[in-house]
Amino acid sequence: MRIDPTHGIVGAAGPRVDGLAQATGTLRFLDDLAYPDMLWGKILRSHHGHARIVSIDTSRAEALPGVHAVLTGADLPVAFGLLPVSQDEHALAVDKVRQVGDPVAAVAADDPDVAEAACELIDVVYEPLPVVTSIEEAVAVVDEPIHGEGPRDNRHREVSLEFGDVDAGFEAADHVREDVFFYQGNTHAALEPHGALALVDETGRLHLWSSTQVPHYLHRIAAKVLELPEHRIRVTANPTGGGFGAKTDVFSHELVAAKLALVTGRPVKIVLTREEVFYCHRGRHPVLMWFKTGFTADGRITAMWCRTYLDGGAYGSYGAASLLYTGQLQTTTYRIPAYRFQGARFFTNKPACGPKRGHGTPQPRFGLEIHLDKAAEDLGLDPVTIRKRNLVRPFSTTVNHLRITSCGLEECLDRVVAASGFADKHRSLPPGRGVGLAVGAYMSGAGLPIYFNDMPQSEVMVKVDRGGLVTVYSMAADCGQGSTTMLATVVGEALGLDPGDLKVVTADTDLTPIDLGSYSSRVTFMAGNAALEAAMKLADLVLTAVADELDVDPDEVAIGRGVVTAAGRELTWAEAVRIAEARWGLLSATGSYKPPKDIKGDYKGAGVGPSPAYSYSACVAEVDCDPETGFVTVEKIWLAHDVGRAINELLVRGQVEGSVHMALGEALMEEQAFRGALHDGPSLLDYKIPTVLEMPPVETILVESVDPEGPFGAKEVGQGPLLPVMPAIANAVHDALGIRVDEVPLRPDKLLAALRDLERGGEGRYGPTKLPDYEFRSPLPVEPPPEFR
Repeated sequence: MRIDPTHGIVGAAGPRVDGLAQATGTLRFLDDLAYPDMLWGKILRSHHGHARIVSIDTSRAEALPGVHAVLTGADLPVAFGLLPVSQDEHALAVDKVRQVGDPVAAVAADDPDVAEAACELIDVVYEPLPVVTSIEEAVAVVDEPIHGEGPRDNRHREVSLEFGDVDAGFEAADHVREDVFFYQGNTHAALEPHGALALVDETGRLHLWSSTQVPHYLHRIAAKVLELPEHRIRVTANPTGGGFGAKTDVFSHELVAAKLALVTGRPVKIVLTREEVFYCHRGRHPVLMWFKTGFTADGRITAMWCRTYLDGGAYGSYGAASLLYTGQLQTTTYRIPAYRFQGARFFTNKPACGPKRGHGTPQPRFGLEIHLDKAAEDLGLDPVTIRKRNLVRPFSTTVNHLRITSCGLEECLDRVVAASGFADKHRSLPPGRGVGLAVGAYMSGAGLPIYFNDMPQSEVMVKVDRGGLVTVYSMAADCGQGSTTMLATVVGEALGLDPGDLKVVTADTDLTPIDLGSYSSRVTFMAGNAALEAAMKLADLVLTAVADELDVDPDEVAIGRGVVTAAGRELTWAEAVRIAEARWGLLSATGSYKPPKDIKGDYKGAGVGPSPAYSYSACVAEVDCDPETGFVTVEKIWLAHDVGRAINELLVRGQVEGSVHMALGEALMEEQAFRGALHDGPSLLDYKIPTVLEMPPVETILVESVDPEGPFGAKEVGQGPLLPVMPAIANAVHDALGIRVDEVPLRPDKLLAALRDLERGGEGRYGPTKLPDYEFRSPLPVEPPPEFR
């Protein structure tokens, strides 16, 4: 099971397990609706990794008693995709299947058993096609590519950018180092599977409930695929039992449930099995990485060249953004005067990858932080010194035009080093024991919306009734990260009220104003700012009305602890509200948030990476390694995180600990393994994640840099703390055993192989040694900001 000890407030991650009531929230809620005429939907999925659909015969399924509808791709012909550049999916396959688990047909029946039996009666004739399951295979030119017409390779997207003169930077360097790393794919493993319920109401409008993190995007895509006006569809996102990015895409079961409801006129519910969730995936991309960096003799970076190769799976999903994230954020932690980034994402016949906690950034952070440790060793420096000599500074601009505001990275580094005793332990612990260090940075929301427009990214409405009850309306979806609590806390702070006395209505396209969704750790910064603006407007209405009523200067009116005071008088909040309503009428206010326009550069690809603020983290891991078995025990984690300001300290600490738990799994055991196109173990029995027995003590250190643009100074914490943990553990293994495992997970067999290599006189390394035979196009030269010229 996934375990986060509590909901967090800031950011967009969530619990893997947060108590049964929360974790099974959607399923329980949909069951409680208890529609007596509800039908159960089931999707027939492909058992081929790549095949052309020759024919589909549904007649036997349609004849089965208890079956009310059968759909095929012909009933849902409109292609969709979350990103405008990747409209490559169908709710049910139209011409061919591209992965095991692709949806082919769907049934609505009286109960789940009948629906499953009907699926088995659907006769599908396939023409098998060659299967591509690796980056090495995907770079080859083939007659039958996964998408499009051949002959061509299976490249999805490519990027090639250069900021400043990288070659000159290497020429000026005293030392140049190259390294290759691999980060295995892994999945979210939230306790709650995906589920959806659709019905057509008495007015003919479609109402779709789903365990989604993005009700707004689901609303838009449902309208497109179902060919209905948006105003004829209502989407409600239920509180979910964990998301981590797994529910930030739009999935076939949501669209199929909606279509079945429209066809039958009855409510239809679909809940995915755990195996189906593994094949829907959208988790961490497997990434092969190459770093080349130049350093002066004292460890200052002169230039960096990064190449990434992504195994994207069968569909685009968020992949175009994921690709850019593997290169864009290296510059947010270190001052890199010249930077070249080249990356390519490839289609394979495996489940589509997408956004998982940290979206595209944990992989290069793993490589970069180990790469820096190796360079420090080459130069005779310690890991702390080489980092401190290159740290990015507050209120600066990176070479690739990212705007840095508050930055507590140096304080994070200093405090985690001091708390862990790193300087005394590094290279000094007994054999088999070691410490490792790494840092990271992450966004407080993506600077641009997924579909380009000039409208706000977050909108909030606040309303108060005559009894003083304040209701907050926001489309932000709570996936366990505590966004609902955050909204109540921000509004309550602005109005001087206890957050527990407020009501929050969320994630309903009929009732709440737009919020783009719970992804990219955007909710606290963006929805929080919108909520703060609305609350301040409402406070101004109340205070102005009270000042006029009492004939005092507005500056003499104060609000707090549920009372309004002025001129020696004390009014309850409800009394003040009634005075304001008599003056203004209905008391309500709105707020909205749109990121500044000056946070990005002007080049193709500049839309991915900018954020109104970045959080920062530093981590030290202490490990105990058994050279006989290769088993790694993480004894303790120290993690310092620059959260801007902790809106709720307890919940922020919970998010940090949840990030550490997920990072521990990625570092040591989690991987999406395949036999050809078939998942090696699509269950929580086979897919290993840490239990409470493997979870080490975590010492969380909160650094508050107080961002000038965040709500009350807050920044994200839902995703950033995960990033430095994996490389810190890998660096600690090196300190303990003198070996390098340059890929995750750090399985015992890999450590033993590296130890054998060391015994034979080798460098004591396990990891990739070569790159695919793929030629990138020449980099697009981008003029760096003035301070780098």
